[in-house]
Amino acid sequence: MNNILINGEFDNLISVNDRAFQYGDGVFETIACKNNKLIFWDEHIDRLNNACKVLRLNLIDESIWIDDIKKLVSSNQNDLAIKLIYSRGNGQRGYRLPADPEPVRVVMSAPLPLYSDEFYATGVKLIVCNTPASINSRLAGIKHINKLENVLARNEWFDPDIFEGLMLDDYGNVIEGTMTNVFAIKNNSLYTPILKRSGVNGIIRQKVIQLAKNNNIVSQQIEIKLEKLLEMDELFITNSFIGITPVYQLQNKRFPTGPVTHHLMQQLAQDNSGREL
Repeated sequence: MNNILINGEFDNLISVNDRAFQYGDGVFETIACKNNKLIFWDEHIDRLNNACKVLRLNLIDESIWIDDIKKLVSSNQNDLAIKLIYSRGNGQRGYRLPADPEPVRVVMSAPLPLYSDEFYATGVKLIVCNTPASINSRLAGIKHINKLENVLARNEWFDPDIFEGLMLDDYGNVIEGTMTNVFAIKNNSLYTPILKRSGVNGIIRQKVIQLAKNNNIVSQQIEIKLEKLLEMDELFITNSFIGITPVYQLQNKRFPTGPVTHHLMQQLAQDNSGREL
């Protein structure tokens, strides 16, 4: 229980009346903490606050989150995966928002996943999931806690050689992985699915788009069908724990780790911005 805080207190219980449990009414963030630094903290807290505005959740002052995180980090010297969960809290029965909500904030820590140099050198294998990414332009981009479609998609495979599965929408557009964003390169130009109706706008996704701009790499956010993705020259996936990870195989198509992917990986590795604790 020393790795879970609920409203600033070490605990692991919330009410069954909590709206996060009842309706998935809340948001979350997962953040890498390395050497007592919250990697890309500013970007994470900005996205969390934006999600709160979309769901009409009262904002929590950044200092409160930091104080909670410090309690967990101080008792654990290892690099950590920090998860922030923000629920609207208890309310009356029904979907209507409570007049006087009592929000619940949860901060959790776990050992940070470690990936070897060989992992990045070799790359990973992907499949295409049957479970579609739902279309909802109001929720597109944010990390709300209702992730049932991702749960269903992730449990479509158990082969340890497969690292991730891609999710398409009902129109056959590639959206994202179950836990990652996806990028492709064709003729040295960078492409990533547009997320106006589905998907999560990942922090590393945002970083890669900015890196492309900074390095004069042509970058476009587009609707892309699976067959077009399979015609690309390079492919990689991203999230806050794996950074940029090359894809060596999707379905039966093999991909090299090409020069654009290598360059972006090197550029991202040089960005150590974050919040010191």
